[in-house]
Amino acid sequence: MTLNTFSSLLEEWQEHAAKQEGKVKREVSVYESDMVKVEALAAVYSLPVDEIMASILHKALVAVEEKMPYVPGPNVIRVEEGAEIYEDIGPMVKYLEAQKAIRD
Repeated sequence: MTLNTFSSLLEEWQEHAAKQEGKVKREVSVYESDMVKVEALAAVYSLPVDEIMASILHKALVAVEEKMPYVPGPNVIRVEEGAEIYEDIGPMVKYLEAQKAIRD
């Protein structure tokens, strides 16, 4: 084995460790038909089922956050290029507050 081979191996391990950082184990109930789909994806891509599920959940949460509506409130919080920007009173505010409370 060459030095380059070991360097590549160490990089792979580091990337894997970085992906695992911050993950927590949770037990979750899913529909049997969904589990079959997850297991099929795991088989096709030669990945662990929990990695497939974590990836899908992560992408779903990003999509949900992107779709949360902005609801302008009565208060102007700043002016950008002459346009008044109103405070958001939609669900995103409560969502971010709930995240903060859970982390604290």
